[in-house]
Amino acid sequence: MARVSKNASADAVERAQAPEAASGRRLSPWRVIGAALVAIVVVSAGAVGLQWWSARAAVDAKPWFASYVDVTATPRFAFENLGGTTTKDAVLSFVVSSPSDPCAPSWGGAYSLDQARGSLDLDRRIARLQQQGGTVAVSFGGQRNDELAVHCVDPSALKNAYASVVDRYKIGTIDLDLEGTGITDTDAAARRAEAIAALQQERRAAGKSLAVWLTLPVAPTGMTSDGTDAIAAMLKAKVDIAGVNVMTMDFGDAKDAKTSMAKAAESAVSAAQRQLGILYDRAKLHQSDPSLWAKLGATPMIGQNDTEGEVFTLADAASFNSWAVSNGLGRMSMWSANRDKTCGSNYVDVTVVSDACSGVNQGKKSFAGVLSKGFDGHIALGEGAVTTAEPTSTATADDPAHSPYPVWASKNSYLKGTKVVWHHNVYQAKWWTKGDVPDNPVLNAWETPWELVGPVLPGETPIPQPTLPAGTYPTWTGTGAYDKGQRVLFDGVPYEAKWWTQGDSPEAASANPDSSPWTPLSQDEVDQIIGGSGH
Repeated sequence: MARVSKNASADAVERAQAPEAASGRRLSPWRVIGAALVAIVVVSAGAVGLQWWSARAAVDAKPWFASYVDVTATPRFAFENLGGTTTKDAVLSFVVSSPSDPCAPSWGGAYSLDQARGSLDLDRRIARLQQQGGTVAVSFGGQRNDELAVHCVDPSALKNAYASVVDRYKIGTIDLDLEGTGITDTDAAARRAEAIAALQQERRAAGKSLAVWLTLPVAPTGMTSDGTDAIAAMLKAKVDIAGVNVMTMDFGDAKDAKTSMAKAAESAVSAAQRQLGILYDRAKLHQSDPSLWAKLGATPMIGQNDTEGEVFTLADAASFNSWAVSNGLGRMSMWSANRDKTCGSNYVDVTVVSDACSGVNQGKKSFAGVLSKGFDGHIALGEGAVTTAEPTSTATADDPAHSPYPVWASKNSYLKGTKVVWHHNVYQAKWWTKGDVPDNPVLNAWETPWELVGPVLPGETPIPQPTLPAGTYPTWTGTGAYDKGQRVLFDGVPYEAKWWTQGDSPEAASANPDSSPWTPLSQDEVDQIIGGSGH
């Protein structure tokens, strides 16, 4: 449209000059100036129109909602089950530096990417969510551990670390959650910006894309200078920033006691929008108001916040959502999906933050359901991500050589937590079972001892299963007496005594677990014993 407008303005100048030329009269200087001003106004209008159109074209993706999921939190949150809800997308957190190698990405400093594949079955659970129409982004950083750029000082190694996560999980969006040293270290900010810029350029050269979001702390008065400096560093390095997501939580003394959490969040996002506009202007990359709003996201902490007395209620969520939609925010998230439920009666002091519940009475409502209204888009999907379920066929037998876990057999007994492969999918036992077909159709989940984890992934081979070596615990004997809490090995399987016992075989625990004095250790407990890390 700008090109058409520019040509039209030139034609207007020519027409204004033509009569004078035909009559042989010279143009008055004031008339020349006047005609030029008209042309400038028309051209400027075209430029403004182009700018407005470009801003809208740059944000053509629909606003999206995705909950953060704390991948390593206990109890483990089954984010793959979000695929059965209306809020399918998730921002998995947090990838940080490994304690043993600052340039090696790890989940929460507890699991390498390969360990997360085995212990958390993370790759498969991501694939399961994608099969159901969900999309994931990965968040780097967080508050508790070191974001990769803090101690990984080799720019090439840093870029490769980010790339290894993007490529492994086939994601199209990353989230950089900058807190603590991750936001205050200016050298780290420069390294991070250089690495992300190089990664974006590399992917573009290969015909791929990478959306980059910065997640930053905010007060009702706006972002801190550390936060704006982090954005400026990215713009200076020519990173194409998809957006800035501000954490509208834990305001502390910055929030007036009479101000609701929703109103405080509105003030914070409005101030951040103004700051973001100034940062883009300083970088000579002017953005229109609609574009700036679309480049903003907000993440409230649902329910009880870390700051005592700050509670983000369902009413706050509804009010803030309505405001965000009316202003055209590009993203809404929340911390976290793990917490989106009412605390049980056994959780007494709801003013103390829980990782597994919100601390408010939610009734039948979810914060995700309230906050996601009007955010109908999806996180950008990475190339090669699983998008459809492989057809289950009983005609094609499961191949043990390409199955991550043993193929289910009707004659075998399976303890709680055991994983098997059946009809090209992985299932996990919810309790002891024998002879129950994993994909036997049932109306209710409680009718089957098996839970579907996800598909067998292309090219998979058996995952080495941790076993306890002989001598870890004494081998059970029929003549031995065992006190409560004492552990033994029986056919290589570890058991723990529930009370004093003598002569009772642990084998009976499988057939009659309630009356048996023995209980088998879960796979997670075995992993903890072997790793010695408590994870």
